[in-house]
Amino acid sequence: MFIHQHPYPPFIPFNATKLIVGTIPPPRFSSGNLFNEDVDFCYGSKYGLLWPLLNQIFDLNLEFENTQKAIEQRKLFLQKYGIGICDMVHRCQREKINASDLGMQQIELRNLINYIKENKSISSILFMGGNSKNGPEFLFRSQLRSSGLHLITESIDRPKIHEFIFDDRNIRTISLISPSSAANRSIGADPYYKFRKKQNKKYTTFDFRIEQYRKYFN
Repeated sequence: MFIHQHPYPPFIPFNATKLIVGTIPPPRFSSGNLFNEDVDFCYGSKYGLLWPLLNQIFDLNLEFENTQKAIEQRKLFLQKYGIGICDMVHRCQREKINASDLGMQQIELRNLINYIKENKSISSILFMGGNSKNGPEFLFRSQLRSSGLHLITESIDRPKIHEFIFDDRNIRTISLISPSSAANRSIGADPYYKFRKKQNKKYTTFDFRIEQYRKYFN
């Protein structure tokens, strides 16, 4: 059984109004066996799409290689725009060494509710995925229930939007399509994607994410 522990502490600037919430980076980030094209920071996998998306939306000119400069570029962006990152999983166990959310067992969660309480300016949570089993929204819902709280549906359109009341604040949650390429099949079945693809055969799953992410990150 492989013990998979999150390699990074939460990164939450003092001015954070938005909080990116996923599950846990791929195991190689915990063991330190990174690829040259990985960045040793949250969502730094060379296969992940979050930073390429943000790079295009904000015209950041980011580096995509295992350097200190690439790390600092990402931290400076998050600080400038008041965006934090706090994934749900502190530690889990795996039978297979892969990045599957479904493969996580004996999950130990971070206390996301406490981080929200400590950071009073946070008003929205951007889930990197939906409510599928062991996804970030799924895990957060279980944490809310244990505190006697629950999500209230605001919109069932994609992306689904909810809110909850905590610490005399209304916190909004937006379940964005996952930046993992594994979500491409789900995008391919989306009616809006099919409509845009019919209009323009060059329209891609990356374009679909750009449209969605731009609306909620800007």
